[in-house]
Amino acid sequence: MVFRVSVVGAAAATGLVVTTAALRLHAVHWGLAAVALPLLVANVIVARWAYRRLVLRTSAALALLLVAIALGGAVAASGSSPWVVDLHVAAAAVAFGAALVAATGAFRGMPAPLASARDYLTLTKPRIMSLLLITGAGGMFVGYGGAPPLWLFLVTMLGLALACGGASALNHVLDRDIDAVMGSRTRGRPVASGRVSPEQALEFGLFLSALSFAVLGSAVNVLTAILALVGNLFYVVVYTRWLKRATPQNIVIGGAAGAVPPLVGYAAATGSLALPALWLFLIVFLWTPPHFWALALMIKNAYAAAGVPMLPVVRGDRETARQILLYSIVLVAFTIAVGYWLGLVYTVAAIVLGATFVVLAALLRRDLSRVRALALFHYSLAYLALLFVAAAIDPLLT
Repeated sequence: MVFRVSVVGAAAATGLVVTTAALRLHAVHWGLAAVALPLLVANVIVARWAYRRLVLRTSAALALLLVAIALGGAVAASGSSPWVVDLHVAAAAVAFGAALVAATGAFRGMPAPLASARDYLTLTKPRIMSLLLITGAGGMFVGYGGAPPLWLFLVTMLGLALACGGASALNHVLDRDIDAVMGSRTRGRPVASGRVSPEQALEFGLFLSALSFAVLGSAVNVLTAILALVGNLFYVVVYTRWLKRATPQNIVIGGAAGAVPPLVGYAAATGSLALPALWLFLIVFLWTPPHFWALALMIKNAYAAAGVPMLPVVRGDRETARQILLYSIVLVAFTIAVGYWLGLVYTVAAIVLGATFVVLAALLRRDLSRVRALALFHYSLAYLALLFVAAAIDPLLT
């Protein structure tokens, strides 16, 4: 029990070291490093004595923090050169990730064999991530008023991808029980099928999330890092852990998590938030219910079997289709209304793409077949991607 408290305390202290480094709180930063270091040393000693399987993990966390401390000295010697500062924070972030892995390892029995690289990639839900990255990139182009510097764009997309991947891995952990009973679509997922243990997925998700915060906080700005972290926590804790199993309005409220990437992109480009960022957030927020309810109509029986109160399960197909049409009309009307701020190319795209969206929703309202639901679901993916591409192109032409 004491060892578990120690490894958790070391992970928490190391995480605060990263946060204060990103915030440039120098005195507090070094004070916390003085707390984290002896805890990590103690963990290595105790592991070598009583928990041999954790020696490598605790030693790695200690070694990485020592590297970060050495780079802290290099920061002072270089006169706070930006690239040295970034290396210092990044090293501390990797040490934080290693400390988290050590902490999670202390709460389980014998370690399971590592899964395949393909399974770890599946944990990040790359198809969902790709759409989130497009909306984040759109927010970045809108915020910058054109094409941002390549290095800033790449590091922001990397940090956002890490945040999305970390959240998705944690989602696999929390949803493993319902994934196992929702049919072939989810039964074969890595955690639900047993190919990746919940502990391994937890470690992986926490590590990616911690690394995301460090990358964005050190190489972009703290606001961007905080927004990505908030989106991560909202998706994992508020939506997955609570809303999804508690209310048929789960995706309405929980959709806020998927609407965060445009805010991340905008904040990365400007260091702040403004009305255009809010418009992009609300576009994704309003898009999420009709998109997700179209999917829910197709797999209603799977949700019912898992006891998940999705709208089609609780209110029926006809009411779900009515809600889809209402949300689609509100979504399209909103996307056109904000064209004043987002530009002419975007506005034309909003009108053309939106008209098709409403027509497909109306057809679904009249014909509740799987074919209609599938058509709307697939079109909604293309709709959002193309709308944000148009939003990104507009400032390039002005």
